[in-house]
Amino acid sequence: MTDATDGRRLPVLALVSLALIGFILVAMETMPAGLLPDIATGMATTEGTVGLFVSAYALGTVIVTVPAIALTRRFRRKPLLLTGITGLIAANAVTAISPDIAVALVSRFVAGSFSGITWGMLAAYAIRISPSNRSGVALSIMSIGAPLGFAFGTPLGAFIGGLTGWRWSFAGLSLLGALVALLILTRVPDALGLPPTTRQPLQRVLRLHGVPIILIVIVVWMLAHSTIYTYIAPYLRATGTGVTPDLMLLVYGIASLGGVALTGVFLDRHPRALLHLSAATFAAAGAVLLVGRASTPAMLIAAALWGVSFGGVSPQLQNALTRAGGENADIANSFLPVAFNVAIFGAGILGALLLAAADGLILPGAMAVLGLLALALTLVGRRAAFTGTAS
Repeated sequence: MTDATDGRRLPVLALVSLALIGFILVAMETMPAGLLPDIATGMATTEGTVGLFVSAYALGTVIVTVPAIALTRRFRRKPLLLTGITGLIAANAVTAISPDIAVALVSRFVAGSFSGITWGMLAAYAIRISPSNRSGVALSIMSIGAPLGFAFGTPLGAFIGGLTGWRWSFAGLSLLGALVALLILTRVPDALGLPPTTRQPLQRVLRLHGVPIILIVIVVWMLAHSTIYTYIAPYLRATGTGVTPDLMLLVYGIASLGGVALTGVFLDRHPRALLHLSAATFAAAGAVLLVGRASTPAMLIAAALWGVSFGGVSPQLQNALTRAGGENADIANSFLPVAFNVAIFGAGILGALLLAAADGLILPGAMAVLGLLALALTLVGRRAAFTGTAS
C-alpha cells in the first residue's frame, strides 16, 4: 500500500510486530489472574498474595513510565524499543524461576516498569514509520495486540499452566518476546528521537490543549471496562443463566477485533463521530447486560456490543493523544499506560466495594453509568481534544 502524500508504503509487517508487543504486554500483565491457584500452591502462599503480581506490575508502570519516557525522548526509537523489550523479557524470566514471592514481586515491578516505557512509545513510533495520511490505519494495526491480549492472554496462560505448570506460562511468554524482538530487529525501521528544540518540559506537555480531558476519558472508560471485566465471574453467577466467563470473554474478544477493524476504516476520516458512537455503544452494552441478564442470547449480544465498542478505544484515544501532543507525542502517550493502570487498580477496589454492597448484577449498571460519563466527557472535549478530522 503506497501513500500518495510521501510515496511510502504502509509497513504492515513492522506494525504487526509492534502489535505483537502489545499482545505480550497485556498478556504479561493479566496472565497471573488465570494462574492464581497454581502460583499460590507452588509458592506456598495465599491467592490474595499472588494477586499482588498484577498490582506490582501496574505499580511499576505507573511510577516509571512518564519520567523514563521524558528522559529518553532524544534516543533513537528502535534501540530504545529493543532495550525495553529485553528488560521485559529478562524480568519476566526471573518471575518464572523465582524461588519465593518477594523475588517474584520485585521482578513483576521491574517488568511493569519496562512495559510502561514500551507502551509509551508504540503509538508515536507506529505513526512515524507510516505514511502521513494513513496514521489511523497504522494505529489500528498496531493496537490490535491489546484486545487480543485481553481476550486470549489470560486463558492461554492458564491453559499452558494447567498442562505444564505455571512457571512455563511465564517462560513461554518470555520466549515469544524474544522471537518478536528478533522480528523487530530485522523488520521494523528506526525513527529519530526528538531534537532538543522541540522537547517541552513534562508539566507543559501534560497541560497541552486537550491532553488532560483525554486522560480523564481514559481513566473513566477503562474503569468502566475493567470493573466488570475483572469481576465477570460474580456477575455471571448472579444471572443464573449458566453462561461461563470463558464463553463471555471469547465473544467479547472476537467482537473486539471487529471494533479494531472498524476503527481502522473510519479513524482517519471520522475520529470524533467514531469515538462518540463507541462510547454510546459501550454504555448500551452495559444496559443490555443489566436488563437482559435472564436471557443468554441478550447477554451474548451485549458481549459483542461491548467488544465492538471497546476494541477500538485504544487506537482512538492514542490517536487523540498523539495529535494533542504534537511533536511531544511520545510524552503525551506515556501518560496513557499510567492512566490505564490507575484505572485497573481502581477497578479492583471499586468492584470489591460494589460486590460487598450488592451482588454481581450491580456491575453492568456501573458499566453503563461510567460509559455515559465517558460519552459526556468526549462531547465536552470535542473542540479541545476530539477533533472532527484526524488531519
